[in-house]
Order: sequence, then C-alpha cells, then structure tokens
Amino acid sequence: MSALRLTARRVGAVAALAAATVLFAAGAASAHVTVHPDSYAKGATDGVLTFRVPNEEDTASTTKVQVFLPTDHPVLGVLVHPQDGWTAKVTTTKLKTPVKTDDGTITEAASEITFSGGRIGAGQYEDFNVAFGQLPDDTGQLVFKTLQTYSDGKVVRWIEEPAGGGEPENPAPVLKLAAGDASGAPSSAKTAAATAKAAGAADSTARGLGIAGLVAGVLGLATAAFVVVRSRSARP
Repeated sequence: MSALRLTARRVGAVAALAAATVLFAAGAASAHVTVHPDSYAKGATDGVLTFRVPNEEDTASTTKVQVFLPTDHPVLGVLVHPQDGWTAKVTTTKLKTPVKTDDGTITEAASEITFSGGRIGAGQYEDFNVAFGQLPDDTGQLVFKTLQTYSDGKVVRWIEEPAGGGEPENPAPVLKLAAGDASGAPSSAKTAAATAKAAGAADSTARGLGIAGLVAGVLGLATAAFVVVRSRSARP
C-alpha cells in the first residue's frame, strides 16, 4: 500500500472520529429538559410553549415532571394540553405586583405545573405543551426551573441558570424574550423570513439572468451561422 493511500485513510479515520465526537457531544449537551421555541417576542400573546423532557436513565423511567413558572415576571393565561397517560395539575399563586391588561387587572398567575401518572422510558422523551395568554414585556428571559423524578426515586434538578459563557451541569429551560411585532414573532423570526424572501428573490433573478444569457447565446450562434452561410454564398 502506497504511503499516500495510507495517509489518506488515516486522515479519513481521524475526520470520522472527530465527526462522531462532535455528534456525541451535541447529543449529550441536548439531553436535558428544554423549552421550544427558545425565543418569543416580549409581550407576545396566544402562543404555545413545549417542554421537552428526555429520559437519561437506562434502568428507570421518568414518572413526574414539575415545571416552575416565574412569578416576578408572570406568564398569564396558562392552559395545559391534555397528554395521554399523564395528569396535569396547575398551581396558581397570588402576585406581589398585579399585572394590568386590556381585560383588567390580574392578581394571580400559574407558578407550577406538575405532570404525573405517565412514564418516559429509557431512550425516549415526552413533549408537554403549555398555552399562554400573554408573556411579560419587562424582562429579557424567563427561567423555568424543572424537577424530573424517576421511578427509582431519583430526582434531577434542572434549576441552574446560565452564567458566563459555559453551560451549567443541570441547566434550567430558558426562554429568551426579544423585541418583536404585534403578532408575537421575535425579531430573529422576522429576520429569518426576510432572509428567506431575499434568497427567493435572488434565486428568481439568477434564473432570469440565466435564461437571458441562454437566449443571447442562441441568438449569437444563429447570427454567426447566418454570416457564414451568406459569406459562402457570396463567393464565385
């Protein structure tokens, strides 16, 4: 086997190992309770938050999930979507500072949602959907501390808030709140839509230019052929 071929195989093996390491790291980093989408507009109304709960244990099932909602920046009008096999209990708390809305003053808000009775097996996950009436507009993020209880009694506390550049060992689900329009779409979503629209326009322009170039090329060939034929006909 030539040295060049051996070197190429080694490079390929190293690249494959690096790719596998990156994929494993990505999977490990995402194996915690998360909220989707991860961003909304400040003051957004009539939306849905999905809490994704993966099971990290090989010999136990997840039997209870407790999601704690902040009350200093409350989420108003919480409704829980029915989940097969699970029972949801919403606990409300009296707010220290009532929230004024177009429908009146709100003095209570949800502070905890407990899902129990179901099971999330090894290698599986469950999505819990929670609808809201309105998100706060006076903060940049919402932290939903979560407790995950397993059938063997183990409790994993996803309560650590992000600090600095690194991710904590047991991070809590975090929802970013950014400036947005009245529809509730965050500015990032509007930027993505504008980018997609611009890409579509660029693609249409490129196609138009390509077709124009093709037509010009055909006309050029036809003109050249006409000149050649005429030139031959003019000879004695």
